[in-house]
Amino acid sequence: MTACSFPEFLWIWNKTQGQTTPALHVRMARWLNARWRAGDNRLLLQAFRASGKSTIVGLFCAWLLLSDPSVRILVLAAEQDLAAKMARNVKRVIERHPLTRHLKPEKAEQWAADQFTVARARESRDPSMLARGVGANLTGSRADVLICDDVEVPNTCDTAPKRFDLRQRLSETDYILTPGGLQLYVGTPHSYYTIYADSLRPETGERAPFLDGFTRLTLPILTAGGKSRWPEKYDRSAIEALRARHGPAKFDSQMMLRPVNVAGCRLDPDRMPLYDAELVYAERNRLATLELDGRRLTSAGCRWDPAYGATAGGDRSVVVCVFTDEAGGYWLHDAAYLSASEEAALDPARQQCRAVARFAERNFLPAVTVETNGVGRFLPGLLRAEIRTLGLSIGVIERHSSARKETRILEALDAPLAAGQIRAHRRVFDTPLPQEMREWRPDGAGKTHDDGLDALAGCLSDEPVRLPRTPPVDAVRPAWRGGGGHRADTDFDL
Repeated sequence: MTACSFPEFLWIWNKTQGQTTPALHVRMARWLNARWRAGDNRLLLQAFRASGKSTIVGLFCAWLLLSDPSVRILVLAAEQDLAAKMARNVKRVIERHPLTRHLKPEKAEQWAADQFTVARARESRDPSMLARGVGANLTGSRADVLICDDVEVPNTCDTAPKRFDLRQRLSETDYILTPGGLQLYVGTPHSYYTIYADSLRPETGERAPFLDGFTRLTLPILTAGGKSRWPEKYDRSAIEALRARHGPAKFDSQMMLRPVNVAGCRLDPDRMPLYDAELVYAERNRLATLELDGRRLTSAGCRWDPAYGATAGGDRSVVVCVFTDEAGGYWLHDAAYLSASEEAALDPARQQCRAVARFAERNFLPAVTVETNGVGRFLPGLLRAEIRTLGLSIGVIERHSSARKETRILEALDAPLAAGQIRAHRRVFDTPLPQEMREWRPDGAGKTHDDGLDALAGCLSDEPVRLPRTPPVDAVRPAWRGGGGHRADTDFDL
């Protein structure tokens, strides 16, 4: 191993090129050098766009080959051209750096554009550096160092299926990397559900962040004190110009490294304050009340948007309930994404009807509105039958929607969200509904799921079912729903 440290290697290169070495690049170099010397083999380097991070990592690869010419490096990027660009940069460094010129091989065929092999004593079928797009077939390849440079870009992460495919492909690299080999991810977040997230996104179904356990260096363009990390290139006025030109969402994502939806989130679920309280039902002198977090509830809305969802990417069957309090605030209390089991005694339609009935029962709902477009035409009758079978007093309302789904969603949700009128139970964030909100587009672009959004919009736009204060005397169980009057005995004559 060479006695030359990586920061020294970087300084020598910049000196031969007539360039200075910014403090930002020195920090990256020192971090990479320290982590390599310490044996840390799972690293994530996040730095703002145009910070030179890929250039630094390319020099790091050249330094690794100087330290050990037998090292095999695989570079993955979102596209083949991007990966090959790093390979070309590393070749350029090896050819021109005073300490690495001897590594250039004599045979021209070992010095190709997207792969090359330096002069080394050990024979190997794998090149010293191989550059590939993340979608390439890598079966049979082996590497001691894996560089994932900007594998996450809009084309690989702007929809849930693309993000799933990206994670699957990156997981396959576990079979390429040699035991104890180095994994180095380099990039900036392009989605709220970025692979670089340091906290769990429960609605994705993941049990841990994708890069959980990786040692991280995160360098946004502004320090915690509001100073530029590269003042020679980006002074305060240049930074503000970037913010104004690209908008707050893209600036936060690409320059401040905060995972947000770059395309702009019209229905931001973070605008909904979270709560953990459960419904409290009480009766006093046959007077039924329902409270939530100390507030008296006055109406409820429940919408079932049914579907079979048999294929990936198909519609999903979703039931959502929303309560309204005396002040007019909305409480998004529960949401369920329904599925059917082939092993159950009931057919799929009745399984879903029973699940909806149980959903309404546990949430003290007086009625369920069923979307009768498409497969929902024959479900209200089945749902009523299941409700009778379970001995419940729950109404079923049929509703056919003719307006465009995007229009219904926007009209129902845009204003209440902007005004902060909708609260959400924390359990709702364990469902795909928040993800649907983040990825939804008014123009219908992206082909993302919106079934939960449609059900939620229906709850808000339906005429609310007002909750009578007196339950019927003959109810199966005293409830806050139902009808009837209230008789009071008095001691005076009229």
